[in-house]
Amino acid sequence: MKLDVTDKAVEWYENEYEIIDMTQMRLFVRYGGIGGLIPGFSLGLSIETPNDIYAEKTINNMTFYIEKQDAWYFEDKDLLIDFNHDLQEPKFIYQ
Repeated sequence: MKLDVTDKAVEWYENEYEIIDMTQMRLFVRYGGIGGLIPGFSLGLSIETPNDIYAEKTINNMTFYIEKQDAWYFEDKDLLIDFNHDLQEPKFIYQ
Protein backbone atom coordinates (compact mmCIF):
# COMPACT_ATOMS: atom_id res chain seq x y z
CA MET A 1 0.00 0.00 0.00
CA LYS A 2 1.22 3.47 -0.89
CA LEU A 3 0.29 6.46 1.27
CA ASP A 4 0.78 9.91 -0.23
CA VAL A 5 -0.11 13.44 0.89
CA THR A 6 -0.11 16.55 -1.29
CA ASP A 7 1.73 19.68 -0.19
CA LYS A 8 -1.53 21.64 0.04
CA ALA A 9 -3.06 19.01 2.37
CA VAL A 10 0.07 19.03 4.54
CA GLU A 11 -0.13 22.82 4.74
CA TRP A 12 -3.76 22.60 5.87
CA TYR A 13 -2.91 20.09 8.64
CA GLU A 14 0.07 22.18 9.77
CA ASN A 15 -2.17 25.25 10.11
CA GLU A 16 -5.16 23.42 11.61
CA TYR A 17 -3.09 21.58 14.26
CA GLU A 18 -0.53 24.40 14.67
CA ILE A 19 2.35 22.03 13.88
CA ILE A 20 5.81 23.40 14.65
CA ASP A 21 7.85 20.36 15.69
CA MET A 22 7.97 16.89 14.18
CA THR A 23 4.51 15.34 14.58
CA GLN A 24 3.13 11.87 13.87
CA MET A 25 -0.42 11.76 12.53
CA ARG A 26 -2.14 8.38 12.76
CA LEU A 27 -4.90 7.57 10.26
CA PHE A 28 -7.18 4.98 11.82
CA VAL A 29 -10.39 3.19 10.89
CA ARG A 30 -13.44 4.26 12.86
CA TYR A 31 -17.04 3.11 12.86
CA GLY A 32 -19.38 5.69 11.35
CA GLY A 33 -18.82 8.82 9.36
CA ILE A 34 -19.35 9.39 5.67
CA GLY A 35 -17.30 9.09 2.52
CA GLY A 36 -15.33 6.05 3.54
CA LEU A 37 -14.03 3.22 1.42
CA ILE A 38 -16.27 0.66 3.14
CA PRO A 39 -19.86 1.65 4.04
CA GLY A 40 -20.26 2.28 7.76
CA PHE A 41 -16.58 3.11 8.31
CA SER A 42 -14.40 6.15 7.75
CA LEU A 43 -10.93 7.40 8.61
CA GLY A 44 -10.09 9.27 11.76
CA LEU A 45 -6.91 11.19 12.52
CA SER A 46 -5.02 11.61 15.78
CA ILE A 47 -1.60 12.67 16.94
CA GLU A 48 0.03 9.54 18.37
CA THR A 49 3.29 7.67 18.64
CA PRO A 50 3.49 4.88 16.04
CA ASN A 51 3.12 1.32 17.23
CA ASP A 52 3.17 -1.12 14.31
CA ILE A 53 3.41 0.79 11.01
CA TYR A 54 1.78 -0.56 7.84
CA ALA A 55 2.34 2.52 5.63
CA GLU A 56 3.81 5.98 6.19
CA LYS A 57 4.72 9.22 4.46
CA THR A 58 6.81 12.04 5.90
CA ILE A 59 6.57 15.58 4.54
CA ASN A 60 7.97 18.67 6.28
CA ASN A 61 7.38 18.21 10.03
CA MET A 62 4.68 15.58 9.66
CA THR A 63 4.65 11.82 9.38
CA PHE A 64 1.29 10.39 8.35
CA TYR A 65 0.96 6.68 9.09
CA ILE A 66 -1.41 3.73 9.20
CA GLU A 67 -0.91 0.87 11.63
CA LYS A 68 -1.09 -2.79 10.61
CA GLN A 69 -4.30 -3.32 12.62
CA ASP A 70 -6.08 -1.03 10.12
CA ALA A 71 -4.61 -2.56 6.94
CA TRP A 72 -7.82 -4.57 6.26
CA TYR A 73 -9.70 -1.37 5.46
CA PHE A 74 -7.63 -0.50 2.40
CA GLU A 75 -8.11 -3.82 0.53
CA ASP A 76 -4.88 -3.43 -1.47
CA LYS A 77 -5.68 0.18 -2.39
CA ASP A 78 -3.43 3.21 -2.14
CA LEU A 79 -4.47 6.36 -0.28
CA LEU A 80 -3.87 9.91 -1.45
CA ILE A 81 -4.68 12.75 0.92
CA ASP A 82 -5.38 15.74 -1.29
CA PHE A 83 -6.99 19.14 -0.71
CA ASN A 84 -10.54 20.05 -1.73
CA HIS A 85 -10.36 23.71 -2.78
CA ASP A 86 -14.16 24.13 -2.84
CA LEU A 87 -14.63 22.90 0.74
CA GLN A 88 -11.24 24.16 1.97
CA GLU A 89 -10.41 20.85 3.66
CA PRO A 90 -8.49 17.64 2.99
CA LYS A 91 -10.06 14.80 1.05
CA PHE A 92 -9.19 11.11 0.93
CA ILE A 93 -8.80 9.48 -2.48
CA TYR A 94 -8.58 5.69 -2.67
CA GLN A 95 -6.75 4.43 -5.77
